[in-house]
Amino acid sequence: MESPLRQISMAPPPDGRQSETALAVARGTARLLRSLGFTSVSELSLPSGRRADLVALNERGDIWIVEIKSSVGDLRADHKWEDYRAHCDRLFFAFTQQLPPEIFPKDTGLIVADAYGADMLCDAPEHRLPAPTRKLMTVRFGMAAALRINRLIDPQGHAEF
Repeated sequence: MESPLRQISMAPPPDGRQSETALAVARGTARLLRSLGFTSVSELSLPSGRRADLVALNERGDIWIVEIKSSVGDLRADHKWEDYRAHCDRLFFAFTQQLPPEIFPKDTGLIVADAYGADMLCDAPEHRLPAPTRKLMTVRFGMAAALRINRLIDPQGHAEF
């Protein structure tokens, strides 16, 4: 049986899949989330096997997922985000000011961002998670964050196991 720890990525993969634009939007969005009382983890593996761009958690235990889109083509080609709603209380899209907000689904929140900050265009509707899913997501969030910090502190002490 595979250890649950192996299913949680210790750091965002350096695979180059994220464009410079997407990385800038993620940075600005994370700053907005911090100003709203949330901490965030990027590229968090979800129980469904999907990987969310940003997962945010506040002290009340609210969980938000932010899907980052860097182009119209990126939005049209990707429908994985539809599965994310089952893992969060609110679902948002974050994108650059070059993209028109009207292309995004109406039942999601919208965030316009660049590398330096972000503004929330509209809040996402709330759909509260069931308690078991909230606990699972909170544990995954905490484990991923702690493992990433530990890896920074002691890179040699975290060989793959």
